[in-house]
Formats: sequence, C-alpha cells, structure tokens
Amino acid sequence: MTIDTASRWRVRWPGWEVAGLPAVLVALFVLFSVLAPNFAEVTNFTNVARQVAVLALIATAQTVVILTAGIDLSVGSVVALASVLTAIGLREGNPTLGIAMALGAGLLVGAVNGAIIGFTSVAPFIVTLGMLSIVSGTALTITNGDPIFELPDSWFFNLGIGFVGPVPIPVIIAAVVFALIWILLYRTRMGIHVYAVGGNEQAANLAGIAVARTKLQVYMLSGLCAALGGVILTARVHSGQPLLGQGMELNAVAAVVIGGTSLFGGRGRLIGTIYGVLLVGIVSNGLDLLGISTFIQRIVIGAATIGAVLLTVMREGGRKR
Repeated sequence: MTIDTASRWRVRWPGWEVAGLPAVLVALFVLFSVLAPNFAEVTNFTNVARQVAVLALIATAQTVVILTAGIDLSVGSVVALASVLTAIGLREGNPTLGIAMALGAGLLVGAVNGAIIGFTSVAPFIVTLGMLSIVSGTALTITNGDPIFELPDSWFFNLGIGFVGPVPIPVIIAAVVFALIWILLYRTRMGIHVYAVGGNEQAANLAGIAVARTKLQVYMLSGLCAALGGVILTARVHSGQPLLGQGMELNAVAAVVIGGTSLFGGRGRLIGTIYGVLLVGIVSNGLDLLGISTFIQRIVIGAATIGAVLLTVMREGGRKR
C-alpha cells in the first residue's frame, strides 16, 4: 500500500475546525473582554495557557485514539498514578526516577489497553472504563488515599511553574509534544494507518494494515501523554495526589469532539483539537472571572460537547458504526 494510494483514507474536513471554531473563539474573547474586568490582561492569558497545557497534551493524544474509532477513558486515572509515582521518586530524592516510573506506568497502561482492544473484540469504552477503575484503585492503594506532601526542593518543580522568557514551561512541553504527534500523524505511515483504521477497519485489514498494532501504538501514546500530564501537574501542585486528574478524560474528549473530530473515527484534525482545548479553557476562565460556579461551567462544556456531536452526526449523514 503506497503513501499516495493510502492517502485517500484521509478525509479533509475544512469547515468547522478551520473557520467555525476560530470565529467562536474570537466571539468569546470579545464577550469576556467586555464582561470580565481582568480577562484581557496578559497575566490572565498566561494563566489560561498554563492551565490548558496539560489538557492539550492529553487531548492531542486522545485525538489520535478517537481517529481510530476508539476512546481512552483511563487517562484521568493515569494522571493520578503518575502523580503518585513521581512524588515517591521525589520523596526519595530522585526526581528522575519518579518521572521514569510515571512515564513507564503510562506506557504500560496504554499497552494493556491497546493489546486488549487490538487483539480482542472488546469495545474500547468497556476496556478503558475498567482500566480507569483499576488504575485509580492502584493509586489510592499505594497512598492509602492520602496525598504525598512535604516533598524536598528540586529543579523538578520548574516543569510546572517555571518560565522560559514569558512562556510557561508546561506550554512549551505541550507545544513540542503537539509538533511530534503532528509529524507522526501527517508525515509517517502510522498516521495513514490511523486514518485508515478509523475510516473502515475491515477494509484497512484487507489492505494489509496491521490494525491491532496500530491500536496498540495509539493507546500507548495516549497513556504516555497522560502520564506526562501527571508529571507536570505534580510539579505545579508540589504534591502527589491520588485523585488528581479526575474528570480530565471527559474534558479531553470534549475538546476533541468540539474540535471537529468524529467519534466514529477517520475524520478530524489535530489543530481542531487545540481550538477545542482553547474553547474549554477560555469558557472556564471567563465564567470563573464572572463569578459563575464550576457546576455551571460543567453544564456549558457538556452542552457544547453534545452540540458538537450532533453537528458531526448531521455532517456525516447519520452514519453509524
């Protein structure tokens, strides 16, 4: 299967994520600039960027998973486990070991998810939902449900609160990871396989694409990015939190879907996901500055997600998988 032939699997969808979402973001910027007194300040933009950096990491990898018609609901629990393991390494005076354990755990969780999904007929939703419970329980068991505080001073904390010039380090890390995944998705054979598997798994299999291996790879990528997100958040909060990342899987899926990626697989762009992440971040920040509770914010994000899914279904003519 040549690159030229296989490229037909990629479906270009230039409408919503290229024109519609940026227009919505501009409208939200204008609205909150008028309504919220501190919204348009540089310090607030910096704060928003730092807050959404981890979500961008996780949502970018989640996009690749969803492009294969899958979903990874275990990412929030991986964030928590990564936080606990990182804190253990820090407590022992070895932050490098802590980071290595966290990233290794993320890869392992992703590999188990990918192997079960790729080599069996069990639905990704069921597998990753079960893994969410397993990993969350593991993090709570390791710590007996208690956070790990009183970590020694270390260079490590710069990963969460440091700057390079005016740019927060978490934003730089997220940008580098986004660039690497963009190259992987749009400049390598793996990217072609991802779109092919999501577009029509049976046809992809008949075309000689290693469907199971592709699924294994994308879930390992998702686990790795979630673990990296957990490392960064640990550096930000200066503690190991066994409940860190709760609900992040839903925010990641929301950002991906709002960004125009089809839950049916095979359609979507990474840039749309970044727009979706920005929308989630701007809405949350703007409503927070207006004094609106987080409960209302969740309602708004949920409504936006449902609207995006309905838009996807209508654009695809009600296609079901």
